[in-house]
Amino acid sequence: MDLGTIIGVTLGVVMVVMGIVLGGVGLGPYLSIDSVLITILGSFGAMMVAQPMSRMLGIMGYMKHVFNTTSWNEEELISQLVGFSDRARKEGLLALEDNLDAVEDEFMRKGIQLVVDGTDPDIIKSILYADLNQLQSRHEVGIKLFDDWSKIAPAFGMIGTLVGLIAMLGSIGGDTAAIGRGMQTALVTTLYGSFFANLFLIPFKSKLEDRDKDESRVKEIVIEGILSIQSGDNPRILLEKLVSFLPPDQRQAVRQESGAD
Repeated sequence: MDLGTIIGVTLGVVMVVMGIVLGGVGLGPYLSIDSVLITILGSFGAMMVAQPMSRMLGIMGYMKHVFNTTSWNEEELISQLVGFSDRARKEGLLALEDNLDAVEDEFMRKGIQLVVDGTDPDIIKSILYADLNQLQSRHEVGIKLFDDWSKIAPAFGMIGTLVGLIAMLGSIGGDTAAIGRGMQTALVTTLYGSFFANLFLIPFKSKLEDRDKDESRVKEIVIEGILSIQSGDNPRILLEKLVSFLPPDQRQAVRQESGAD
């Protein structure tokens, strides 16, 4: 689980609630079923118009990527590629076939198999980057979903504001309680729309963008490693190529693990 996401969402909700409570009026005026229906369910309905129903009904699948983290173990991945490079230089590319069953990453296994089969480097590059592009396209679907929703939810908050103002204006000269209820709906619905978009939808979009960058970087490391193995690069040169993808604080650990330092 991604503790940062869980803690952040919890902290955001708690701080807003505490701010309301410390304001001295209590939670009562801020609780409105009307506002929930208009802002959250109304915007969800608009999203079902804009998106395929299967995508909206499967939104929990995207949420799983927001709240779960994947450990890509780039250091281990690079060490494995450097090991393949060393063996290929000593025993030939065909010797790598003996190690294929030990490769857990399906993307890497596919690339190594293409190398063993003697596939042209340009074709290998084309195939692997096509897979990477498809992966990024699938990720973009979830990112765009939350991005679109983050724009629609506040708009439905404004719709709720208009509903409340119309109700308030219709009550002028009559029941003063009805005027207050109308104004409450107007303001609380705007609050719900902004709260929902800024604590959930926009951060979820940003989190999915980070997940996409992390996985894409791993795939690019694998592609660079496989192409270098096929071209017969020296393992030390390959190592330096691959660690350049990593943040500086990780590079030294990878060099030490690979015996290059």
